[in-house]
Amino acid sequence: MNILLTGSNGFVGSYFISKYSEKYNIKTFSFLNNNFVDLDFNNIDTVVHLSALVHQMGGADQEEYEKVNVTQTINLAKKAKENGVMHFIFMSTVKVYGEETNIAYKENSRCKPEDEYGKSKLKAEKELQKLEDDDFTVSIIRTPIVYGYGVKANIKNLMSLVKKVSILPFANIKNKRSMVYVGNLCHLIDIIIQKQINGIYLASDDKPLSTTELIEFIAKELNKKVYLVKIPLFKEILKLVKPSFYKRLYESLEVDNRVTKERLSHKNLYSVDDGIRFMIHGEK
Repeated sequence: MNILLTGSNGFVGSYFISKYSEKYNIKTFSFLNNNFVDLDFNNIDTVVHLSALVHQMGGADQEEYEKVNVTQTINLAKKAKENGVMHFIFMSTVKVYGEETNIAYKENSRCKPEDEYGKSKLKAEKELQKLEDDDFTVSIIRTPIVYGYGVKANIKNLMSLVKKVSILPFANIKNKRSMVYVGNLCHLIDIIIQKQINGIYLASDDKPLSTTELIEFIAKELNKKVYLVKIPLFKEILKLVKPSFYKRLYESLEVDNRVTKERLSHKNLYSVDDGIRFMIHGEK
């Protein structure tokens, strides 16, 4: 099977190529480095569109998100369809549902994105679904945070913190955060490529973790002794001073992807223990 993959230099794209380049003939395309006019879909069966402007901690203009996540996506899909490609896979995000909540998001949960990133991804989803017909199948994958060896941003910062500090004020946090190991996500992409079934799918590891559990897992794999304590008023002060950090550390963002698993007869390849171990040491 011949695949066109965007975002090949990204975290997910590079892993997918390393694991599945012998199974598929993978052609790559970059909106930054290649000419869209010259893009050739000859013999391409499936487009896997991973390229995106992801959530920016410092924020990004609405126009930037619109250009990259909506306009480029739809232009790519339209050109693929016009050239006879039968299947388009779009990497979306749980941000289309909204922010942290105590209720687990499901495939059919109501979408109420709050930031420009989530809004742009939801708009792209809706525009893609308008292109669907008997000859053009659209599959959408919504992911929570993706982690693995070489991960950046929040989890990388947390690993650095665990390495450097032996006493941390994160004892007995009872939140639930769903994540997905990059190997499990790419396995889901592989299954969707094979089955070519349209619809919305949720990616997730088999169980969510609390912030406390995640730190304990990381410390164990680093062979680092870490003491988790409770500091009076730390939680309340953090909520006032750094509300975005507070949400990630203390609030829940959980997904329930049982429908995805049932529909695709899908099982994750890796446990949470595997994922954390591979994130620290790499797959060997």
